[in-house]
Amino acid sequence: MTFPDNLKYTKDHEWIRVEGDIGIIGITDYAQSELGDIVFVELPVKGKHVKQGESFGTIEAVKAVSELYAPVSGEVIELHAELEHQSELVNKEPYDGGWMIKIKLKDKQELSGLLDVKGYRELIGK
Repeated sequence: MTFPDNLKYTKDHEWIRVEGDIGIIGITDYAQSELGDIVFVELPVKGKHVKQGESFGTIEAVKAVSELYAPVSGEVIELHAELEHQSELVNKEPYDGGWMIKIKLKDKQELSGLLDVKGYRELIGK
């Protein structure tokens, strides 16, 4: 299981990679392994405003359906359209090909409330 150092993590197992004022969001390697085979990902519409800690979509696996929670607030500017037909990318490449949405950050200060890699590893006991 991998946990990149350059990401911030939520207690709900989402990650965010910040590039300027854009946040790229997905779920962690740990989360995808716990869910099992991903069969469907429901994402918000482009232009939707999401709030930190609120649901922005769902992810369906063979084992369960789970909510996806926004690590930070912002406007959805891009969806990973390939996930509609290739949801297994979340299992195969949770930090690269399995990203879900890109948002324009509303307040970078919200990032300070997220976990770094050490804090996330402690959370999940890895």
